[in-house]
Amino acid sequence: METISLRIITVAFNPGEELARFAASLPAAASMPYEFVVVDNGHDPHVVDDVAAASGAQVLRPGKNLGYGAAANLGAEGFEGQWILVANPDLEFAPAAIDAMLTGAEDWPRGGAFGPLIMTPEGLVYPSARRFPRLVSGAGHALLAGVWPDNPFTQAYRANANTDFPHTVDWLSGACLLLRTRAFREVGGFDESYFMFFEDTQLGEDMEAAGWQSVFLPQGTVTHEQGSSWKSRPAPMLRTHHQSAAHYLDRIYSQPYQAPLRLMLRAGLRLRGELLILRARFF
Repeated sequence: METISLRIITVAFNPGEELARFAASLPAAASMPYEFVVVDNGHDPHVVDDVAAASGAQVLRPGKNLGYGAAANLGAEGFEGQWILVANPDLEFAPAAIDAMLTGAEDWPRGGAFGPLIMTPEGLVYPSARRFPRLVSGAGHALLAGVWPDNPFTQAYRANANTDFPHTVDWLSGACLLLRTRAFREVGGFDESYFMFFEDTQLGEDMEAAGWQSVFLPQGTVTHEQGSSWKSRPAPMLRTHHQSAAHYLDRIYSQPYQAPLRLMLRAGLRLRGELLILRARFF
């Protein structure tokens, strides 16, 4: 029996046509045998079942919405092969993209997480390789990015996002991550205290703490539609994003004397989230 060394996992929540496009892009992206697992966090099984039947995917249904990280962890359970690839269902792989990532990863024996070049449908580079959010760069980016995209704080926050060559970074977007199974197990997988958002940032922190590298590999390319499952109802996701940001920063600035700072950051993030929700309603 042939050993399978790659498992591809996606987490679905009442998906539309994007899941079929995701699945259809896999055979041309990976020439090696792989397992394909869909973790269905939603309540409407029809699209997931149709895609699974067409693609040979295994479907896992936890019976409730676990959130992204916990669902990805569920999808990875029991796999003993070398590589786990976790990807959002609203992206498509370019031909040979997964092969290119696997080949590139061979040059980084201490690489625990690898991220491809992520493009938007409009052909723009999505800033997927980033520095850890910290008080100055993170707060400045959060406050100014929406109104001044090229502000110096955002530039510093994304300073390691050079797309010309492979290089180590602080953390990589969870939209598409190739994970060395041994490293992923060593850090305990995704931190399940994050329901959604910032579990990828925390994974970067955990990888670094355990002596593993996060590596950007531009030779692999994917196109990410971004948020197709929640664009029509952005408020819950915007609130969750800012709650997760606050949870992350609580852990970074966890000392007792930093309590006033944590309160200030939480208040600022809550205000920013509500302002973005208001903006989404009117524009």
